[in-house]
Amino acid sequence: MRYLIVALIVTLVGCATPEPTAIQTPEIRVSESTWWAIDEDIDAAALAATGPARNYARGYMGSWVSLVRQRSESDFIPWYTSYWTQQWLAIKVGWYTLSGGEGEDLAKKRLTSYLQEQYLERVLDPVAEEINPEVVRENVLTLYIRLLGEQLQEIRRYYGVPQDQFDRRLEAISSIAQDPPAAHSASLYQLVHAHPITSLPAYAALIARSREAADGAGPRPSGDSLLPVAEQAAETLVAKLALSGGAGVAAAAVGGVAGLAISLGVAGFGAIAHESDRPEMEAQVRENLNSALDEMWHSLMDDPVTGVMAGVYHIYEQIDRSLTAAHARPVESESER
Repeated sequence: MRYLIVALIVTLVGCATPEPTAIQTPEIRVSESTWWAIDEDIDAAALAATGPARNYARGYMGSWVSLVRQRSESDFIPWYTSYWTQQWLAIKVGWYTLSGGEGEDLAKKRLTSYLQEQYLERVLDPVAEEINPEVVRENVLTLYIRLLGEQLQEIRRYYGVPQDQFDRRLEAISSIAQDPPAAHSASLYQLVHAHPITSLPAYAALIARSREAADGAGPRPSGDSLLPVAEQAAETLVAKLALSGGAGVAAAAVGGVAGLAISLGVAGFGAIAHESDRPEMEAQVRENLNSALDEMWHSLMDDPVTGVMAGVYHIYEQIDRSLTAAHARPVESESER
């Protein structure tokens, strides 16, 4: 009986004892000067990450242009300078000239377009199966975002800033800014916390925009880069045609009245004479192609709007612009708060 009384008293006392109050840790206050230092480090990290990204792009695009040169040498140049290709092109020039109703200018334009298509099919498309500049564009941007995200966490740890406060800071920094809808823009927090990055609408919109600027979302550089080469080749063929004035090849190929008409503007070139001129023709085409490829490579690497680094440059410049604008605003002093 005494045991039951004691137990009852203990129970009553326990119920009457208030639960211990949880100790609330005050939020760590980060000074404005610390945030400014953090912002400077974020800006520096965004710039520094462009270096490895550019090295990655340069390595792959260097291999790409080497493959393009090799395939130009092994496929396009032999095809273009062969006797029978020149005969066929002469027929096309003559046909374009007579059927277009606009003379040599139209013939040059149509032949230029045909030669561009041939270069894409014979050289750029096959090379893209091994190294696709559009894939490089995506990979280099993904690498940049990953490196930047890693550096941001190092910055947070260095300054000892709580994760939630640091995340709020990143939310206030713009990383992708594009035309509406709003989903096509993103904060720095959204950029580095999107997993996978392809799930972020702003990322997809940025890739699409740079592709569109580079003449569409196709898996190859624009054939427009080869326009001067194709134009010069077309002019050469038209000039040869005008000088020859023969009709044999076209007439034999078409026959009848149409063949007779084409023969007024189309001439076949003798195989023996062609072979003697072929080395010089190959050297000229090679020189023109190399010049065009150099220009194409520099455009793919360096153009801030259409190149494979365009997305990287956009993000860095947007971060830098956002931080610069934030620091330009007056900061409240401690006494004003």
